[in-house]
Amino acid sequence: MNILIATDATWVVDDITAALGADGVTFTVCREGRVVADQIAERLPDLAILDLQIGSMGGMAVTMSLRLDESADTLPHVPVLMLLDRKADLHLARRSGAEGWLIKPLDALRLKRAAKAIMNGGTYTEGIPVPEAPTADQVEAHESTEEEPATAG
Repeated sequence: MNILIATDATWVVDDITAALGADGVTFTVCREGRVVADQIAERLPDLAILDLQIGSMGGMAVTMSLRLDESADTLPHVPVLMLLDRKADLHLARRSGAEGWLIKPLDALRLKRAAKAIMNGGTYTEGIPVPEAPTADQVEAHESTEEEPATAG
């Protein structure tokens, strides 16, 4: 398995390789966003992990560029996990076409979960509020106020 990491931050590379490194896993590191597509064309990764801020071209722009290349049949599909700086960056990740994203700071457990979910064809997102399920009391109160439908007969 090959994982492409695009970031200009050494600590991000260190965190990812420590969390996802194992026998049979190789890493390709890009320090410039504008060379990601070239690296993918050279050696197709199983997963691309893109930092939101990558020197000359950020993770959102890189992901959108990859999706455009894919739609033009110039590159194959590459699953993308984007690393966000803060929760306020969610709208960027949602619009980019990434299969998933994590909000920094990173930790090994979340990186492993996200990589596994995405490489298995799923998604992994953080920061999107999940609606709470109604409590039994709320359901009962709602049901007792509903009127029975009348039929015209």
